[in-house]
Amino acid sequence: MDTTPNYMMALLKILGALGLLIYGMKQMSEALQKMAGPQLRHILGRMTTNRWTGMLTGIGVTAAVQSSSATTVMTVSFVNAGLLTLAQAISVIMGANIGTTLTAWIISLGYDVDLTNLVFPAFFFGMVLIYRQRHRYVGDFLFGTAFMFLSLVMLSAAGREMDLAHNDDVVSFFASFDTQSYFTILAFLTIGTVITCIVQSSAAVMAITIMLCSTGVLPIYLGIALVMGENIGTTATANLVALGANRQARRAALAHLIFNVIGVVWVLCLFYPFVNLVLRIAHGASLPVVLAAFHTCFNITNTLLLIGFIAQIEKLCMKLLPDIEEKQEPFRLQYIETQLIKTPEIAVLQAQRETACFAKRMQEMFGLVGQLLHENSDKEFQKQFSQIANEEDFSDQMEMAIANYLEEVSNAHLSDDTKLKISKMMRQIDELESIGDACYNLARILNRQQESGKHFTESQLANIMKMMMLVESALNQMNHVMQGHRENKNAKQTFYLENQINDLRNQLKADLIADNSKREYGYLVGTQYIEFISECEKLGDYIVNVVQARLGN
Repeated sequence: MDTTPNYMMALLKILGALGLLIYGMKQMSEALQKMAGPQLRHILGRMTTNRWTGMLTGIGVTAAVQSSSATTVMTVSFVNAGLLTLAQAISVIMGANIGTTLTAWIISLGYDVDLTNLVFPAFFFGMVLIYRQRHRYVGDFLFGTAFMFLSLVMLSAAGREMDLAHNDDVVSFFASFDTQSYFTILAFLTIGTVITCIVQSSAAVMAITIMLCSTGVLPIYLGIALVMGENIGTTATANLVALGANRQARRAALAHLIFNVIGVVWVLCLFYPFVNLVLRIAHGASLPVVLAAFHTCFNITNTLLLIGFIAQIEKLCMKLLPDIEEKQEPFRLQYIETQLIKTPEIAVLQAQRETACFAKRMQEMFGLVGQLLHENSDKEFQKQFSQIANEEDFSDQMEMAIANYLEEVSNAHLSDDTKLKISKMMRQIDELESIGDACYNLARILNRQQESGKHFTESQLANIMKMMMLVESALNQMNHVMQGHRENKNAKQTFYLENQINDLRNQLKADLIADNSKREYGYLVGTQYIEFISECEKLGDYIVNVVQARLGN
């Protein structure tokens, strides 16, 4: 009977197991992010007061979501939105490198402990919780965990099935490499880097490394070289995500690469003494545990050595990616980058920042209307009017860009809280675009008056200024509500100002009837006057709608 292992079938099993591992890790990470929800954002935003709290935050968040890539992408997103400085981001990234070592321990556990008995109960309880909508994210987490454990069981079984330790060709192939040669170490480090960049999962490459080492065919020195390469390769995710982000965000991603490369360089200089020290510490342990121990020792030591040089790393990043004067584009969003959708909870924060920027821009547009009202020069008037028309086009584009972004985010599996925020934000941008339309309508009224040669009386101008001051106050209040945490805001002042706007509109309408009987001005001027006042009142309504949508009323 032929007992030769079927290597093709075993290879397919390994590839399938790696696919399950990547999927399981992704499912776990996304479920944990949904369970954490806004708290995850608040932790990253608040717990970075100094380099040590930043590092601890990076450790905690990465250990919680089981993905250093997710933490790094979140951090790049925060830098892109202006919520974290580059120095704060570097400290979080350093912590993320330590937090990700937990993944290596979980994988090594899968080779030392039979996890079969945990897989099927996790699948069963996960399915039960998913069908019970209230706890479906816990169910998603259990499902992801079950897939991850199942993949480790499959990898371990495939490794035993291949029986590489008794395959003379494989053994002689790996034995042909001189483990005492720096050239060999560099070659395997490069292989680890390239493979990790391609598969975009350091966990998958770590699993393969542990499997090869556990069979005894891959010497521990070469396995450690692969692990070092994985540390560099895993930085590719954040750098790819940051390509479309702003310069500060690209610097944060570059800092991740610089930090890991510096770590690999100093370990290479002390490679054999450092590895031998780890081997003595982990004396008697299995090879999977030795690899996990090296991964942990390397990242902890590297962080402790470099955490005092955050300012220098920051300067190096700024030197490599200096500030340049960029040509102003007619339309460009400040905070939204489609590459950052990978983390939906953070993507919603990006959209909220952009929506707040939209609100600020609409207030500036209203200010341009006020300037147009007092412009006497025909040339300057037309220049101002064209600028307002351009702003109206911008508001239309901004509404569509944010809406398309939110729709793309909505395609991901989101928490109920995030879905509600997206719904509210859709309403906010619709009302903000209406504010832009109203401002343009006001400008058009003034433009028609300019063309007719008829102008408002001093009394009408005084009343218009009263109305515009009320609207300006309402816009100020709206932008106050749009900034920061909505839990600390209320709509009382906005409602008070809207009532004042309505009362003034009613009063001016009543006064208009009396003015008409006195024939103080012509019909055209009276019509334009009340049309202007009515458009301002509509503006007040749109402002209330924005505030209500923001506060969830």
